[in-house]
Amino acid sequence: MARSPKPQPGLPTKQQILDFIASSAEPAGKREIARAFGLKGQEKIQLKALLKDMAEEGLIDGNRTAFHRMGGVAKVTVLRVVGTEDGEALAVPDSWQPDDATPPPRLRLIERGADRRSAQAALRVGDRVLARTEETATGWIAHPMKKLPARTEQVMGVVEIDGAGKGWLAPVDKRERHSQPISDLGGAEAGQLVLAEPAGRSPRSGVKVTEVLGDPLAPKAFSLIAIHKHGIPFAFSPEAVEEAQRAAKLPLSIDRREDLRHLPIVAIDPSDARDHDDAIWAEPDGEGGFRALVAIADVSFYVRPGGALDRSARQRGNSVYFPDRVVPMLPEVLSADVCSLRAGEDRAAMACHLTIAANGKVTDWRFTRAIVRIDEVIAYEEAQRRIDAGEAAPHLANLWDAWRALERARTDRDPLDLDLPERRVKLDEAGRITEIALRERLDAHRVVEDFMIAANVAAAKALESKVAPIVYRIHEPPNREKLVALKDYLSTFDRKLSLGQVITPGLFNRLLKDVADEAEKGLIMEAVLRSQTQAYYGPRNAGHFGLALGSYAHFTSPIRRYADLLVHRALVDGFGLEQPEPKGDVPPRSGLSDRDRSDLSRISDAISAAERRAMEAERETIDRYVAAWLSARVGEVFECRVTGVQKFGLFATILGLGGDGLVPVSTLGDERFHYDDRAQVLVGDSGQTRFAMGDRLRLRLAEANPLTGALKFEPEDHVGAPIEPRGRPMQLPLKKRGKHLVGQRGRPGNIRHQGRGKKR
Repeated sequence: MARSPKPQPGLPTKQQILDFIASSAEPAGKREIARAFGLKGQEKIQLKALLKDMAEEGLIDGNRTAFHRMGGVAKVTVLRVVGTEDGEALAVPDSWQPDDATPPPRLRLIERGADRRSAQAALRVGDRVLARTEETATGWIAHPMKKLPARTEQVMGVVEIDGAGKGWLAPVDKRERHSQPISDLGGAEAGQLVLAEPAGRSPRSGVKVTEVLGDPLAPKAFSLIAIHKHGIPFAFSPEAVEEAQRAAKLPLSIDRREDLRHLPIVAIDPSDARDHDDAIWAEPDGEGGFRALVAIADVSFYVRPGGALDRSARQRGNSVYFPDRVVPMLPEVLSADVCSLRAGEDRAAMACHLTIAANGKVTDWRFTRAIVRIDEVIAYEEAQRRIDAGEAAPHLANLWDAWRALERARTDRDPLDLDLPERRVKLDEAGRITEIALRERLDAHRVVEDFMIAANVAAAKALESKVAPIVYRIHEPPNREKLVALKDYLSTFDRKLSLGQVITPGLFNRLLKDVADEAEKGLIMEAVLRSQTQAYYGPRNAGHFGLALGSYAHFTSPIRRYADLLVHRALVDGFGLEQPEPKGDVPPRSGLSDRDRSDLSRISDAISAAERRAMEAERETIDRYVAAWLSARVGEVFECRVTGVQKFGLFATILGLGGDGLVPVSTLGDERFHYDDRAQVLVGDSGQTRFAMGDRLRLRLAEANPLTGALKFEPEDHVGAPIEPRGRPMQLPLKKRGKHLVGQRGRPGNIRHQGRGKKR
């Protein structure tokens, strides 16, 4: 044991704390540090704040029961063997944080006792051990305490039992085509959704079931599949929940807050919104323009950097929205209650005050911390109905008038205008599908969108004026490779795209405006969308091409996006909006942490990746719901449009529904087809049969697999069925097919259909 320092009056210095943590042979938590320095009463409270400051400064890491030097290793921790050196095993910390500035240290594993050599030989690369660590003059060493069970990557699937009684794990990912043999069912039965892990080192060993999740077609199972498949964190740690509950009790004082409770601010949201983090207000300024307010939930007041709650939010990056549930970025006591801008209740807000000129340009802005009391929460459809019926109250009518001014400025800016449909899944109280339809696009949506864009631009420019750190929302122009592909594709429509000119969003808008045929316009719109780069977060500004904006940040959704929370914290720092320090066990500062202030790149990359993960999970879940909705309609014929062409077949989507599926080339007729990569078409040997993107076809639904979200189509099975390629009728010889359709692998337990809409 290290000798405790002689108690000194008052708090130890940061260096003294670091020296004690480094020299202690046992885990050094807050209690051990307080005992070592003889701290009592109020000094313990001051120590707690000091340790939090040190954590934010990147000096220490860990929790109140065991701290260690940042960049160091906990006294007792789990290590993973990565190799050997001079006969000794080398290991790294198993849970090294991905955003740490330094690479994980390598530790030499040293066994104590006579059986050291045999113990060393028993350790293999990939093994996990619980070990006691020590930093020496020659580097880190670790003394293994016990070997831990291997942690393997779990896979999800559905149990199938073949005719011989052998179990198979059918995948729930439509990109995976093969089942895996199950060596240990673990009590699972045929048709159940399970988690499994490899049963041995060889793929031939198959998998063993570790957890039974239940009926894969039960309500709410589809989102569960996506959550597990993509590794989306969905359970909050007890420490994060406890901190959220404490934060929710913070008193909402008027001190240093602007009182805006007299304004009739409204929140316009989807009818099924689970939280409300933005609200708007406007009134004429008497000079042809408007004074406007965008009020955003002041999440930074409740979620302070450095605590367990903040670490949890960083790990999530954003909320994930499924038809049946939301996986929130913050615990519900904050996301759905205290932070949510509910009607008639006092709420903490970050207020963006805007001055809008008659031409729609924002001429001035300012940011404050405020108290608001939302006048009303209105669904988009209801707000639109009131406006259309002339029943809108003055404050709602003012919003529409101010928006018309913003719309004029938007028209002058000429951002990319792609009006693409969005699918909406409606469920009943039991979680069963009642309807799947395309979401209607209303002026009410555009009103809120343009106010949010104005506030986001103001936030970016405000921080630029303070030369403050900014997490920008970046959308770069299309790269040349994608533009060349788009140019080649447009040429198949006899349309030209000159690459010698400056590529702007307006260029694409004019291209679409010149297309009279709606079917062709939809096709070109999708091609333009595919040519765009993916938006991301970053600290170095590269503009937002799609919105035709030079500076853009996300400010308006801090309940569900960590990027917005970082922007709020930067505004707190830049404009001196810090509140008095809270009482109780809540981190004191609500501005940026020192780590983020010095380098926003790491967290920007992390939340960009989390956003892509959420988008893919949400899209796959919608696909599964659509397949489940259609599984009772197998055999029916739908009006479809070709959305993709490959040498193995066509991809088509059901008009008005959005269900996407494959039409195998083997179903298209008796002749042989050739794929033209440049034109993206399939052409038959006869030269008379040609399939291209945009063709409108009548297709029969041959298979719908709710587990994977995969659909399979075939043309109508009678000769002479009308098929309309880009509006031109043509006759296509089709080979007749039987009505018995089987699943893609043909093993028992797969979802099968026989005749029209029957499942077994």
